[in-house]
Amino acid sequence: DNSGGNTFSGLITINSGSLQIGNGDTYGSITADVTNTGSVRGDEIVQLYIRDEISSVTRPVKELRGFHRISLNPGETKTVEFTLGPDELSFLNRDMHRVVEPGTFTLMVGGNSVDVRTAKLEVVQR
Repeated sequence: DNSGGNTFSGLITINSGSLQIGNGDTYGSITADVTNTGSVRGDEIVQLYIRDEISSVTRPVKELRGFHRISLNPGETKTVEFTLGPDELSFLNRDMHRVVEPGTFTLMVGGNSVDVRTAKLEVVQR
């Protein structure tokens, strides 16, 4: 029994053409347009995952690095933005120091960890 509540599975879409990376004072940001394609109001938790393509230590295939909960009316579109900085891209190296290594990161945004849209981010050493 869901106590009279509604489920909204499949009603929210993240447009694959809308995933964009921008640069600023941080490493960058990633935005995604989220649209409620259903006929009832719904909530979605938009999730950001990262994958460090090559690193000095073994890293997870997908790491949850941020999320935003949004509410959408039928047909409504909202833009969700995630800022990327040291907190999102760093890890503990072999010496147990928090570092951000240069290289390619795959950024994944979606409503779950399987159905995601991807973009690449290159971090260069200064």
